[in-house]
Amino acid sequence: MQGLVVLLVCLAVGTAFAGTVGVSNADPFEREGRIVGGVDTTIRAHPYQVSLQTKSGSHFCGGSLINEDTVVTAAHCLVGRKISKVFVRLGSTLYNEGGVVVAVRELAYNEDYSSKTMEYDVGILKLAEKVQETEDIRYIELATETPPTGTTAVVTGWGSKCYFWCMTLPKTLQEVSVDIVDWKTCASDEYKYGEIIYDSMVCAYEKNKDACQGDSGGPLAVGNTLVGIVSWGYACASHLLPGVYSDVAVLRKWILNATETL
Repeated sequence: MQGLVVLLVCLAVGTAFAGTVGVSNADPFEREGRIVGGVDTTIRAHPYQVSLQTKSGSHFCGGSLINEDTVVTAAHCLVGRKISKVFVRLGSTLYNEGGVVVAVRELAYNEDYSSKTMEYDVGILKLAEKVQETEDIRYIELATETPPTGTTAVVTGWGSKCYFWCMTLPKTLQEVSVDIVDWKTCASDEYKYGEIIYDSMVCAYEKNKDACQGDSGGPLAVGNTLVGIVSWGYACASHLLPGVYSDVAVLRKWILNATETL
């Protein structure tokens, strides 16, 4: 279903407009994570990236491997999912083949997650077996502080490559560089979101470039540090409407606690 939603995003028509954007009057399809204007990359360049998949092998979200049996993703990727029907592909540039596919034994998402405001959009998966590091599978560190505005980060994923005319998702992992925008700046008059940006979020923006979000749940990274989790955004690459991510530094305590208790 999530894969269908991502595909529908490609076909939806969205318009960026002056002023702020309200959650109530926005098309929810426009809030799915994807990458637009990216370039092909390899899993070896981003070995922490994983694909969350159905039993049949359909990709529905991204995620980040943080230790031998824990994947961090977005809460909205996990709501309503049955553990027995979620699998994780690791160590492959292609989401539909290669690498290793591992079952999931437990999943959880933040109890304060709100599908209306998208606050606290973070969850974790505990893998059914431990995965050791290789050249194509590596753990990523969790940010301890939010990078300052202007810091260049990289978002990766297998989401839609364009906003309008794409009919299929890319099989090859995509990457795009974007600049961090702290939540207060993102919520200011400088951008169009206004009061719907909260302190559990961080934004990223690249002017005059078709750069939007990576697949929902996927990584926003600075080097080998996970700074954001792809959460939402309106339209794609629209003027003054950055991609919005869950802020890992803010949510770090929950991630660590959930990792230890599951």
